[in-house]
Amino acid sequence: MYRIKEAFTTLQGEGLQAGRVAVFCRFSKCNLWTGREKDRATAVCQFCDTDFVGTDGPNGGVFETPEQLADHIASLWPGSGSGEESPMVVCTGGEPLLQLDGPLLEAFHQRHFFVAVETNGTLDAPDGIDWLCVSPKAGTGIRIRRCDELKLVYPQEGQDPADYDDIAARARLLSPMSSPDAGAERDLVRDANTREAIRYCMAHPRWRLSVQMHKMVGIE
Repeated sequence: MYRIKEAFTTLQGEGLQAGRVAVFCRFSKCNLWTGREKDRATAVCQFCDTDFVGTDGPNGGVFETPEQLADHIASLWPGSGSGEESPMVVCTGGEPLLQLDGPLLEAFHQRHFFVAVETNGTLDAPDGIDWLCVSPKAGTGIRIRRCDELKLVYPQEGQDPADYDDIAARARLLSPMSSPDAGAERDLVRDANTREAIRYCMAHPRWRLSVQMHKMVGIE
């Protein structure tokens, strides 16, 4: 059984796949926060701005089998779904590795999907993921030691990018932290953190800046 908060077609907004059309499949639940505001102060990750609670979002629901969920995601792809077209699904959350498993990956691949996963890295990843993005949070133990993208939300108290020097990654990205609060304060926080991230990248060229393009152009 798979519990999905929402699913929607958009452009990937950050990282090396930015600008690519994808179906986002947002899994419910996370192992670092309940997703409820009353628990934010005691959460391991306190800056998350994503609603991943329940299954009541657009195209969300409970899916009994991998085939049912894969068919549902395929129905949201705007093209023909041919292998040449390389349809892409981004499994995100919450924490997708609480639910994503081998049978679901196989079902996606049978429908020609390129499967990308965005995870906090605290859980083992099943074999067969085509693009793995690990976004560690301060104060957690990282089990995944090899990935395509290592993406840090920056800055985080108690976390130094150098803490992850031993993780093998094709690219190392800094994503400026925004505030979960709405309004002008969020913009000020994001702008200040963007400047901090730029300074870090300039001093440590191993790292690249990754901005959230989808927020800038006004898409999900």
